[in-house]
Amino acid sequence: MISDKIKILAQKHFDLLVDIRRHLHKHPELSFKEYETSKFIKSKLDEWGISYSDNWVKTGILAEVKGEKNGEKVFALRGDIDALPIQEVEGRSYRSKNQNVMHACGHDVHTTCLLGAIRILEDLKSEWGGTIKFIFQPGEEKLPGGASLMIKEGLIEKMNSSGIIGQHVHPQLEVGKVGFHSGAYMASANEIYITITGKGGHAALPGNVVDPIAASCQLILELNKLEAELNETENPIVLSIGKFNSVGGATNVIPDQVKLEGTFRAMDEHKRKNAHERMLKLAQQVADASNVQIDFDIKKGYPVLFNNPELTERCIALAESLLGSDHVVRLPKRMTSEDFAFYSQEMPGCFYRLGTGNVEKGINSPVHTPTFDIDEDALKVGAAMMAFLAVENLK
Repeated sequence: MISDKIKILAQKHFDLLVDIRRHLHKHPELSFKEYETSKFIKSKLDEWGISYSDNWVKTGILAEVKGEKNGEKVFALRGDIDALPIQEVEGRSYRSKNQNVMHACGHDVHTTCLLGAIRILEDLKSEWGGTIKFIFQPGEEKLPGGASLMIKEGLIEKMNSSGIIGQHVHPQLEVGKVGFHSGAYMASANEIYITITGKGGHAALPGNVVDPIAASCQLILELNKLEAELNETENPIVLSIGKFNSVGGATNVIPDQVKLEGTFRAMDEHKRKNAHERMLKLAQQVADASNVQIDFDIKKGYPVLFNNPELTERCIALAESLLGSDHVVRLPKRMTSEDFAFYSQEMPGCFYRLGTGNVEKGINSPVHTPTFDIDEDALKVGAAMMAFLAVENLK
């Protein structure tokens, strides 16, 4: 069976996968600046004789492997390559060499698993037919997202793929396991930037000022009421203000201006659009009532990540056949976001979680933290999963 051969090759190439992951982990680069990372990936593809096109959004790469059996179907796999502005803890031999940059979200793992899948599928290309495309994508961590930009540059037309799969590390899930969710899985994300402008002055002379702080507080209360009204158990939203700064001001000085920043997330695109309209209307009502000016800017980010039910259920069954049913779990919805969502709006997509945690080894730190790490046995699982799911979805 090809599944057995894939697992054998994942084990055979394990040391290579560890070396690749540790090299990438040592040399992380921020979103849309992944120049050395791109060079490294291409060096491996060149070494293995893999065909690719590069310079997608400058650092992105689209590789492909063709099976030698008859088959016209095309399927795609995606891995992201950027890192985060986080300073990694000391004490690891493969610790980041770049100050204040770290693969704290596991994109080094995603890239390694994609390279591992390429190596496995190239070794087995006499046993399958069709074409598998491999997307090495920049800029997942930064709006507007590398996925949207690669799509604007013609990626979908270039691939002509029947579907796409991506994976993401999940330290809360034990190594050796994978997790899936069918349907709407991850939330849309919007950044909110609000400027409230009044008239500053002496705090002891309230008749001479128009207080932007009081108006800001009223606006936040109204937004909280809107969140409570729109929130539902099966269709949740998040509306939060995370930053509140006055421009000037003191104990006895009312400032002219206040700036707020926040996030809005939803699991439904219609609710997302409606909430945008409601927020803008609320802002105008508070502005009129408080005699201030409110500039309410909603920067539209990643859409809802929708896992195609048919593809996802097929992948769940395949994962159970590869790993065993006790190593495949159903996961709840997440209010985090991912730019893989752009692909899932263009074609059937499945985005799943790769278990990377090991409590006994003390490997359980969350992503986006300076202490994040993985049990590297996950590299074998991730590479094998990507290879197997791609081959089976060519049938």
